[in-house]
Amino acid sequence: MIKINPRVGNRDLVEQAGQVSPATIGHYIHSGFMSPEIKPLYRNVKVCGPAFTVRAPANDSTLVHKSIDLVQPGDIIVIDRMGDSVHACVGEVVAFAAKEKGVAAIIIDGPATDSCEITEIGIPVFSRGLSAVTTKLLGLAGEINGKIQCGGAIVNPGDLIMADDNGVLVLSPEEAPGLIEKARISEEKEGSTKQRIAAGESLAVITGAEALLDGRITRTILEQRGLG
Repeated sequence: MIKINPRVGNRDLVEQAGQVSPATIGHYIHSGFMSPEIKPLYRNVKVCGPAFTVRAPANDSTLVHKSIDLVQPGDIIVIDRMGDSVHACVGEVVAFAAKEKGVAAIIIDGPATDSCEITEIGIPVFSRGLSAVTTKLLGLAGEINGKIQCGGAIVNPGDLIMADDNGVLVLSPEEAPGLIEKARISEEKEGSTKQRIAAGESLAVITGAEALLDGRITRTILEQRGLG
């Protein structure tokens, strides 16, 4: 069955998210990150934007092509390949069309193809690797702008996607503001932290790791003595 739902967008957080690193936010989350196997085809990329979701089964990329008609500038196309790890649903022509529409990036839970051409086009494409076996236009099944999974993460249309060379995060519009603010504060402190380390201070003392270990060591000693 083919299903096309209305687009859901959320651009309010994109500018804020672009000021911080996904890896900094990674300190504060326990879910909402894609598998590290999903990597950019070329390096030195950083993107953020609302998710435009596509579910494209096996060797049928009909809805991947249709999605290009429906996206808006700044969207990030996130493609659920439903477990297929052989067929590439994005290559030179799809990437070129997406670039022309102003798509910020394409993220695929499966392989891509035409890596040299995509690098030249200059649109960030994240995938699980490359394949010379490509999809067909069969029009059998799929869904646009529904709830999907990509790289082990649940992605809803309009979720905030943050991605760079280190990986891909998926944040709901509700949790994103608080996480972005925590990351901003943390990154503001990094300069002074490095200065203190350069001056000879212990990293473990600065971060509180030493105090945490002292507390655990003390508890262990008390427990061994039967006093804990």
